[in-house]
Amino acid sequence: MSRETGKYVTREFAGERVNAFVPYPLPPANPVFCLEGILCDLHSTAIAAIGRLEIAGSMVPSPDWFLYGFVRKEAVVSSQIEGTQATLEDVVAWEATRQSDRTADVEEICNCVDALTFARAEIEKPDGLPLCVRLLCAVHQRLMRGARGSDKQPGMVRTSQNWIGGTRPGTARFVPPPPDEVPDCLSALEQWIHSGDSLPPLVRAGLAHVQFETIHPFLDGSGRIGRLLITLLVEQWGLLSSPLLYVSLGFKRHQQEYYERLSRVRTHGDWEGWIEFFLRCVIESADDGVTTAQRLFQVVGEDRLKAIQHQSATVNSLRLFELLPQHPVVTLARAGELLAATKPTTQKAIDSLCAARVLHEVTGRKRDRAYAWQSYIDVLGTDTMPIPR
Repeated sequence: MSRETGKYVTREFAGERVNAFVPYPLPPANPVFCLEGILCDLHSTAIAAIGRLEIAGSMVPSPDWFLYGFVRKEAVVSSQIEGTQATLEDVVAWEATRQSDRTADVEEICNCVDALTFARAEIEKPDGLPLCVRLLCAVHQRLMRGARGSDKQPGMVRTSQNWIGGTRPGTARFVPPPPDEVPDCLSALEQWIHSGDSLPPLVRAGLAHVQFETIHPFLDGSGRIGRLLITLLVEQWGLLSSPLLYVSLGFKRHQQEYYERLSRVRTHGDWEGWIEFFLRCVIESADDGVTTAQRLFQVVGEDRLKAIQHQSATVNSLRLFELLPQHPVVTLARAGELLAATKPTTQKAIDSLCAARVLHEVTGRKRDRAYAWQSYIDVLGTDTMPIPR
């Protein structure tokens, strides 16, 4: 099947004439996009996988256990698609110690976490911004804060031409809409998101992602914001009650096909091929989330038993253990804050968990030590090794 999904407009840029692609508004037309055949089957399978993920996330004493880790896993993997080299272990260690060999990369990932947290809070506030262009600009400002690319108009829709691949627009793999076309493209996307289109919400999230990527409204960070948009839409449209789906994992595992499918929508109008790929990535990522949740639940149970049964166990060591799923790396100072306890009491709690082989000292220093819950981090950090440059 072939359809036109946009038009090319010619603009003068840096002394050369450039053909930039301007997408037509959603939904796909001529022919109209329909969910049928294998797409219908895949959609049903994806919805069932998301349902299992929702159940897995609700079967722990505190939903924040998985929320902490899964949000960070999505941020790590989404950033790695853009070339970031930090791992999830780098991120949790940085949050505890503010020390890293990859400070710039880690800060980018932490900005991604902060951007999602801000967006969710804003949408939930009675007087907050809805999911709209203004909100995405505010999210982008947080994403780019202090990071590489912070000089590229953070929080602002671009006012100059950008391109993907190549050293200039004339040799680029793809040239998004000229800056004068971008506001109308974004306005049309925003209107469609709030239009009540009859397509299933998960499919609409997949369509919205491609449209945002095609518009590429920021000079830097458009890819990460586009993937974050999926997370926000999945939650806003009631598919999940919290952002437990790290769909970027599927995109990363099949990165070349990810780019090819995005491109074929523009060159061949192949929305069907993209949605098939997208749904398969959702299934893969949701199933991975369920498996990870089960393994984390098992680790928590096994290590809780170690902590309780060890002869050095104290009330505070058990209290600290229950806080570890949201703080898998701690320092003496941070643990003291969490427990609201004195240094000697806190150190005794840490020592007990170390003796029980739950925590492990990871710096090798005598001062400013950090202690990691390695078994938990290892499970959560599966598939978060960076893509070789």
